[in-house]
Amino acid sequence: MKRTIGIFLGDGPQVGTLYYDVQGRRENAAFEYTAEWLAERGRHTLEPNLPLVAGPQFHKKTADGSVFPAVIADCEPDGWGRQVIRRDYAKRRQEAREAGEDVDAPALNALDFLLAVDDASRVGALRFQDEKGIFQRAPEQGRRTAPPLIELGTLLAASRAVETHSETAADLAYLRGRGTSLGGLRPKCSVIDDDGHLAIGKFPSVSDERAVTKGEVLALHLAKEAGITAADARLVDSNGSPVALVRRFDRVGDRRILFVSSATMMGVERRDGEYHSYTEIVDAIRIHCAHAQADIDELWRRIAFSVLITNIDDHLLNHGFLHESGELWRLSPAFDLNPSPERLREFKTWISEDAGPEARIDGLMSVTPYFRISRKRAKAILAEVERAVATWRETGLSIGMTEQELDQFADAFEHAERAAARRVIG
Repeated sequence: MKRTIGIFLGDGPQVGTLYYDVQGRRENAAFEYTAEWLAERGRHTLEPNLPLVAGPQFHKKTADGSVFPAVIADCEPDGWGRQVIRRDYAKRRQEAREAGEDVDAPALNALDFLLAVDDASRVGALRFQDEKGIFQRAPEQGRRTAPPLIELGTLLAASRAVETHSETAADLAYLRGRGTSLGGLRPKCSVIDDDGHLAIGKFPSVSDERAVTKGEVLALHLAKEAGITAADARLVDSNGSPVALVRRFDRVGDRRILFVSSATMMGVERRDGEYHSYTEIVDAIRIHCAHAQADIDELWRRIAFSVLITNIDDHLLNHGFLHESGELWRLSPAFDLNPSPERLREFKTWISEDAGPEARIDGLMSVTPYFRISRKRAKAILAEVERAVATWRETGLSIGMTEQELDQFADAFEHAERAAARRVIG
């Protein structure tokens, strides 16, 4: 099977073409900029590792990586989205067989997953047009692409059915296409909030042993108090279940903003078990960002915050960049911040090769020269972050958490590294 998919930037022009070929288990993909885009006065690369050159640019698939160039791989559905897509596909095949139809459908391939997310809510600015000129995924007849907040209860019920393996065809049809590329296996869905903005609704999981959704909203509120640019988030009650509503930061009104992950910006493969460091992100910021030192200062502040709240699921897909202008980018707002009281205090992204994975204040202070932050400035930033984190109980109560729920997070906030931070501050 060979496919040719047009790549567009929002409501703007076609900037490239994606060529996809699958033969048995072998998949190949290549990207080519259009001649019109290469001649455009305001042209720019889609990501640093796709230079503005004529002709196809091939991407070699690694064992556990994507077949697509990195900026396109960033648009693939996350683990939860892929789970829904697989279940929906299997359910529809089962129904067809039960209806007596001859079903000989091939297994889902990488392009099937890529094109399964609704066009309106896909992360970033890239849009994918099929050979018939239809943007994928196209909305089904009489169906909204991202439902309004009033339908949150239906979304939650359908997601819970998927988690408990009791989903119906109607549940899967309701969730179809409404996944997201931003993060992990936890149940979530795209919605439109009361102000008409695109948002992600993050649902409690049936396996949760603490109020995870409330913990994420708490962390995002504390991050803002700590001087961090973070995604807007609030809690919404849905039939007694707390849903974290996180506003999408890759939209300004109807305008879509190009987004890439830190892995894409750094030009590294997203392989399981391969370690990278914050100092490598600093290198990428210095090369590609419009306000490099400001973003580096912000990154250091975020690492300090992660140490103090035990946010250790900090892999490279949980850091991102938004396109600024031309070839310049900026650090995206912080997202997917989760206090983890029961986890080993080790980062997915190391502070540096020398500091290793441990989430420690002394390791953070050791990289201030690399970040070009004076010790005086570092202590001032750390003081601001520590003051904000110290209010975690009061902030938690203010967003509707109970004392019992807060007690479940205590070890994420009250630990030896908080005391180490206070010693450094003096």
